[in-house]
Amino acid sequence: VEVKAPSVPYGTLFGTIVWILVASTKVPLPLLQGWVMFVAVTAWFLSIVFLCVFLFGYANRIAVNWNQTDFLFHGATFVFYFGAFLLQAATTSLHHFPRRFNSTTHEKILADHEYNISIAASVCISLTSLCAALDMPDFKEIYKS
Repeated sequence: VEVKAPSVPYGTLFGTIVWILVASTKVPLPLLQGWVMFVAVTAWFLSIVFLCVFLFGYANRIAVNWNQTDFLFHGATFVFYFGAFLLQAATTSLHHFPRRFNSTTHEKILADHEYNISIAASVCISLTSLCAALDMPDFKEIYKS
């Protein structure tokens, strides 16, 4: 069985940028951005583990259909990152709403600087989910032995 090494991990790079961008803001909606951070950190960690399996030659020692594993990993990563993109975009779209509706102050949910960072995070998450979708192996390759 021929084991193909993973391509250049652009998704890991963009995922790291997402992780940094979301972590650098005040988190106005912990439930939404907590999920974004969970997806970014977990996918980053699993992609590093996946890469190390190939770099250190464990892929030749473990009897697994690596094409199927690669397909499942990138498919799940795409689904989770796309969901995280929707949540991050929802957080970004709430920029003009006040932090407290019954308050006399006009403090926004996201300050202007955090709004810009949130836009950058949304773009990077969309690029990460695109990379995950493009890195999936051809469906016909999964069932080759």
